[in-house]
Amino acid sequence: MPTRTTRASASPLFVPRKTDRRTARAARDQFAAARDKARHAARPEARGAETRIDQEPHAPYPATGRPGPASARGGRLQLPAHRMTTATASGAYPFLAEGGLGAQGIYVGRDVHAEAAFTYDPFALYGRLDGFTNPNILLAGIIGMGKSALAKSLAVRAIAFGYRIYVPCDPKGEWTVVAQALGGQTIALGPGLPGRLNPLDAPARPFGVSQEDWAGEVRKRRLLLLGSLAKTVLRRDLHPMEHTALDIALDQAVVRAEAAGTTPLLGDVAHVLGAPERLDAALGDLSGRLGRAAEDLAHALRRLVHGDLAGMFDAPSTVAFDPAAPMLSIDLSRLGGTGDDTALVLAMTCASAWMESALADPAGGRRWVIYDEAWRVMRHVALLERMQSQWKLSRGLGIANMMVIHRLSDLLTAGDAGSRGRALAEGLLTDCSTRIIYRQEADQLGSAAALLGLTGVETQAVSALTKGRGLWKVAGRSFITQHLLHPHEGQLFDTDARMHSKTGDLSKRPGSARAGRR
Repeated sequence: MPTRTTRASASPLFVPRKTDRRTARAARDQFAAARDKARHAARPEARGAETRIDQEPHAPYPATGRPGPASARGGRLQLPAHRMTTATASGAYPFLAEGGLGAQGIYVGRDVHAEAAFTYDPFALYGRLDGFTNPNILLAGIIGMGKSALAKSLAVRAIAFGYRIYVPCDPKGEWTVVAQALGGQTIALGPGLPGRLNPLDAPARPFGVSQEDWAGEVRKRRLLLLGSLAKTVLRRDLHPMEHTALDIALDQAVVRAEAAGTTPLLGDVAHVLGAPERLDAALGDLSGRLGRAAEDLAHALRRLVHGDLAGMFDAPSTVAFDPAAPMLSIDLSRLGGTGDDTALVLAMTCASAWMESALADPAGGRRWVIYDEAWRVMRHVALLERMQSQWKLSRGLGIANMMVIHRLSDLLTAGDAGSRGRALAEGLLTDCSTRIIYRQEADQLGSAAALLGLTGVETQAVSALTKGRGLWKVAGRSFITQHLLHPHEGQLFDTDARMHSKTGDLSKRPGSARAGRR
């Protein structure tokens, strides 16, 4: 008898054609039971009744991690090589630290971002680092952040590299202890002190320069000094006839001194300026105009002879310049304590002129010249002009000038916008390839960012710098450096001795003869 099958989707059983309903229902029930049995057979075996529901799950791997080559431990992770340009790499990995300035130079401390030693030497970087056009340095920071310690530390460590240190102006007497500890020389100037400097001393003639040429150079330097002193006292530029009077007075003083076998003094020049008949007779002017024109000039130089600076620069020098000394500092802590910086600036001008005898010597080697508390002289154009000349000639003279100030806005106190003083101060900043900025107050960040061209990140970093940590900008490259001091350096450079020492304790420190005035 022919049979038929149901559709596979309905039932997998073969049912005879003439089957009754009861038999068909029983066949379907058998199929459902077989299907359920197969479904339960495919499930994992159920846990026992004793298994607790709140039992803690077990770790899929042991405590040592996933075993086998797939563990990605022990350097066995293999990644395919990938090539890219450095420009692409800087975008793919933007948080890489600077590579530093190299290992050649003076150890400063630790590069905060690179976690490596940071070294610096302006003479080693010149000609080797792109954009490093001069060895001059600007160091700025508020009181108590460690900028003075950094300046002294660089000076002390530079001596180990064969450099010599000159400090033409030490207004607080802090460098005296350092110079004594290094076997250097300190000249203390001030009322009642025995030190004398003749700023008209002629430096030694360099080898290869004729006597006639050197005499002209010495005369030029003396005229520049006299002009700077007069402009500082008069607080204005000299008139043409006043320049002429200075020329004649200096020539007559030199002739008189050479006839006596001595060196001309400031008093000799002031005496000629105070004698109108001598000026007129030398010029051949019978109308007496030159003598009258030099009256203010004579009174200006008289302050150095009979005023508050009498006895310091109007006598023969009591000390001889020692070019072999590792450090030479001019202690001017007895001057400028009354709030008037004119005496300090005049003394610094004379001391700088006297010190230039060593700077002009081409065989003097490479030297550092440190202008501590330079903010005190920013208001005097005459001294700024002398500093600018030294900044411009730093490469030819083989010197690295360092200017130490508190705030970047100190540069703006040199004069109004567009004035001669402001232009000179900003020129000094431009001629510094190295700018070291310690912490600045919030109200000073705007001027600091404008003068130095700081980025937003750098400006924010300057506001949060801690003690001893500074932003170094060297030829456009930036570093955050933590200055590290040796314990002996910390004791030698301590400028807060009076803040944490009891009465009488200062006498026990090294250089106690000068510690009381620090």
